[in-house]
This record gives sequence, structure tokens and C-alpha cells, in this order.
Amino acid sequence: MRLIEPTTTPTTKPLPALRASYVEGAAQSLLAERDVLAVIDFGSARPACTDPRFLRIGLEPLGRPQLEVWRGHGPVSSGRHGALAWSADDDYLYFAIEVDESACGGLDAAAEHAYAEICRYLAEFRFGDGSDGHILRLWNYMDAINLGDGDDERYRHFCCGRARGITPAARNGYSAATAIGRRDGVRVLQVYGLAARLPGVAVENPRQVSAWAYPREYGPVAPTFARATRTPAGQLLVSGTAAVVGHRSQHVGDTPAQLEETLLNLDALLAAAGPQISARGLDATLLKIYLRQADEAAAVLADIDRRHPGAPGRMILLGDICRHDLSIEIDGIQV
Repeated sequence: MRLIEPTTTPTTKPLPALRASYVEGAAQSLLAERDVLAVIDFGSARPACTDPRFLRIGLEPLGRPQLEVWRGHGPVSSGRHGALAWSADDDYLYFAIEVDESACGGLDAAAEHAYAEICRYLAEFRFGDGSDGHILRLWNYMDAINLGDGDDERYRHFCCGRARGITPAARNGYSAATAIGRRDGVRVLQVYGLAARLPGVAVENPRQVSAWAYPREYGPVAPTFARATRTPAGQLLVSGTAAVVGHRSQHVGDTPAQLEETLLNLDALLAAAGPQISARGLDATLLKIYLRQADEAAAVLADIDRRHPGAPGRMILLGDICRHDLSIEIDGIQV
């Protein structure tokens, strides 16, 4: 499956680029600004906020705390639709949902419920010009992602539930996505995402088997995501990317070598997205780096800084990768 190239007419209004950045500051001050679509916080150190545009993820930052801020291009409206929080301008829609696993009977059912709610909302949502919302990117965070053996691993349960719930929104293919494990002991599935009034195009990595085509050894249901989404604004939204070649994990136990392989995968993905995106590369990409071992953060950051000194921002978060034999994963938003 892949997303179909969007068709436009001469009268179609172009989609402006999403403005995204990492910012040090107070969430409440940022949320007072009229063009802010979302403020995403990481860790547990700062005060909570009830604004529907705010979401806190229980992954601890390694280094100075930063807020991830998305901005639209005009006034933003926001609200709640049942358990789902949302905000939108004329071009983009942010949405987020948090589902208590115990209330659903487990992670599998929580994932199905979360995605069914997202799909139901998108089926009803319309932008100001009457356009539908098209999912471009999804993030998934859950506690203890690697707990359990074989098909009883929590990540595999999540994949089963997500696949059932996401089906209505994936009729033309899958979007970019990330799934990372928290270590906070809170059994609440957190999903947030970005949609737009025009659809994106899925991009696959020629060095990797598409996740949705993984063989049975990775679970009863293959992960339902694309390696990246190219947006109609010419931005690349990069899925969580790790040291996987074909469908096999590489360099088990060697984080520097996994980082090298991950960066090769990112270069190949950018090239597959087209010459304009490839030319801008990682030097124009906000990077989010997920790392299992806190004591490796300084070396990883130094290596990335050496290779991409001009990147607009980077954040390192302590978390678990969806495969127990991988120690690092990177995702990003090309800005």
C-alpha cells in the first residue's frame, strides 16, 4: 500500500509549510499566542496545563528541557471531542488522545479504541473551505513497550489494535509514525498526530522492507506505518528510523554503529523523497532522538552535531525502542 499522489487543480490553494520548532520557555506563554496549534512537553518536571493544545509525554529529556511547538498561519480554534483534544487553523489539524489501558481491557483494545476515535473524528471534521482532514503523521507513546515474550510483547499487542482501529483512515495507505516506550509506569496510551486539508504521499526506504510488509516473525500483524510522509508543502515528516536493513536489526549492542546505520537510512529516505527534499537534508530537520541508555547521550549528540551542525533543533529523550535489540531511534520534521 502507498498513498496516491494528490491531484490538484489550478484553483487549489497551496498548503503552507507547518512551522515547527523546539523552544525553551513556559507553555502558558506560548499558548497565549494566536497561531499556536500545539505545545508538546516531555518529562514530568513542569506544571500541567489543561489547554487542549497542550500534551505532556512521560519521556524524560536528556539535556535541557524543551517544548515542541507547532504553529499555523492564522487564528487557531481548539476544543475537545469526547476524549480527543484538537486544534486547527485553515490548513492543519492537531489531534491527541490518551486512553487508559485498564478501562479498555489492555493495550490491544486501547490502541483500537484510540484509532477508532481518531478515525471517527476525522470522518466528521472539515476545514473552513469544506476540505476533509488527511492524516500526515502520528506519534504513539506507551509504557513498557518491550514487556512480554514473542507475540505477547506489548508492542505487538499495540500493533494488532492499531491495525484494526486505523483501517478507515488508511484506505489509500499509511502515514509516517513513531512508537516509543515510556518508563513511567503509567498504563495510558498516548497518541497525537497531524492532519492537513490536502493529502501527503508515503515514502518508503529502498534499504528497508516496508514495515507493513514485515514477515510473520515480527508479530501476527505487521506495523501499519510508512517510513515517511512528503507533505503538499514540500516537507518530509520522518518516521521513527533505526538500524534496520531489510527487516533485520543491525549492530546489536553497539550504539555508535547503530547510529551510523540509522543515519544511512535517513539519507536513503531523504533521497527517495525527491531531489528538493534530499538537497535540504537533515540540516533542515528537527530531530528527535530516542535513546535507551542515558550515559550514551553525550556521545550521540556530539556525533550528530559534528555531522549536522546547522540542524534547526534536536532533542534527546530517554525511552525504549519498539525492538528490544535496538538502542537508538530518530524521527524528524523537515522545516
